[in-house]
Amino acid sequence: MIEQLHAALDAIGADYRADTPRSVVVDLPGRRKLNVACGLVVEDHALRVEAFVARRPEENKEAVWAELLRRNGKLYAVAFALDESEDIHLVGRLPFTAVTAAELDRVLGQVLEAADTSFNVILELGFRTSIEEEWRWRLARGESTKNLAAFEHLKPKD
Repeated sequence: MIEQLHAALDAIGADYRADTPRSVVVDLPGRRKLNVACGLVVEDHALRVEAFVARRPEENKEAVWAELLRRNGKLYAVAFALDESEDIHLVGRLPFTAVTAAELDRVLGQVLEAADTSFNVILELGFRTSIEEEWRWRLARGESTKNLAAFEHLKPKD
């Protein structure tokens, strides 16, 4: 099965590396979330898909969870889930018959799109106070605010 997985990933030109004898990690380049590392694990009866999206929200957890549940209904083959630390992941399982280049391309595209489009929403809902504090700290010290550009609307008013 791992050979079939490698062949399918090679066919789509995926950037991946072996993680264990039964798993690989695919690096998916995003725009908002700069990199999404997606693990593909060969299990006894399926291929498990898992990707870390964001840490446990510091605030407004219920609003973050509600947003992710709304998004789950629109996703293909994966869903947002929480681990025991309440960190946010995308997870799914594919039958072995689905491990083709075309299907992996579709699933990996869904993982990237879901992680990338939800990332800033998760940050704004779950880490707003920290983002606002970061703005104040950087402005007070004359530090670069380049990586806060997506949150310009949270910049303190003069």
